[in-house]
Amino acid sequence: MATRPKISRKRRQQILEAAVEVIAARGVCGTRIADVAVLGGTSAPLVLYYFESKDKLLTEALAFAEDRFYLAIFAALSNLETASERLVHLIELTCGHESTAELLRDDVALWIELWSRAVRDEAAGRKRAALDRRWRMTIADIVREGQRTGEFADIDVDSFCMLLASLLDGMVLQHALGDPEAEYELARGICVGLACRYLEFSVPEETT
Repeated sequence: MATRPKISRKRRQQILEAAVEVIAARGVCGTRIADVAVLGGTSAPLVLYYFESKDKLLTEALAFAEDRFYLAIFAALSNLETASERLVHLIELTCGHESTAELLRDDVALWIELWSRAVRDEAAGRKRAALDRRWRMTIADIVREGQRTGEFADIDVDSFCMLLASLLDGMVLQHALGDPEAEYELARGICVGLACRYLEFSVPEETT
């Protein structure tokens, strides 16, 4: 049996970037492989050859968007010196800070697609669970570092991260749905205030 040739990294990225944009704009049901192909500068048969189905393309696009999001987060936090600065800035970026607003728009649309499919689809449910674990672990790593340095109170990290992650998810969802009351400054204030109360630290200087 002939081995399927590997897609080049550049071509794969082009197709996945196109898929993220199309799925974010139209949803999975409204996405046509032909539209992804046109935007990605290739052909529909080639997209299907490498990704096999629209469902698999969604899964790959979601993984691509997730990795892109965390790379952007890592770059934004890497030059900050303290855990409290990193936690506050992570909240700012998630709540729609201008530096990540465009990136989050497409990513959140994919997350919403995943969440809705996860209710009835086992594979989507596993992906949803993995994505949520990664998100809570990202927060937990910062919190535990802050506890080691004495910046944060000695509280149960897992419980706090579940609370903060859920609050941030809710803010992101409301913002994505266009809720006029879920504007950036209010969302930031609520989430930072919660973190300060539970972890017993003062808000640092503006991290942006």
